Amino acid sequence: MYKKILVALENSHADRSLLPHVTELADRFHSQLLLVHVADGWVARNFDHLKLAESDEIKEDRRYLEMVAARLRKAGLKVLVHLAMGDPATEIVKTAEKERCDLIAMTTHGHRLIGDLIFGSTINEVRHKATIPVLLVRAARK
Repeated sequence: MYKKILVALENSHADRSLLPHVTELADRFHSQLLLVHVADGWVARNFDHLKLAESDEIKEDRRYLEMVAARLRKAGLKVLVHLAMGDPATEIVKTAEKERCDLIAMTTHGHRLIGDLIFGSTINEVRHKATIPVLLVRAARK
């Protein structure tokens, strides 16, 4: 059913809520996981345009993706990683399409109206733009 699952990681505590769900799906369906983090700081958003060097934040995001991937590979899963740069919603949808993913998995923090206005709503944008199913897992509180 799900050959390739895009797993949108935040590099935060929320990922611990998402990973058990996607690892179970990947194990049951023999799926490949594509771990994606979107660096969205100033350097990341201007990286290609201004030909910038990687920031410490970008380097840390890359290390984080590789660390999570190594742990999942050790558990016997097929895992790829992709560090995107720019607007999270746009990059998640674009990567899912380019990589021919069957499912996008991501966490939700449960913001309501005002919270979405302040923090933005990547999920809202992804669910409207994606042409494949989106699995939302509520992030546990710290």
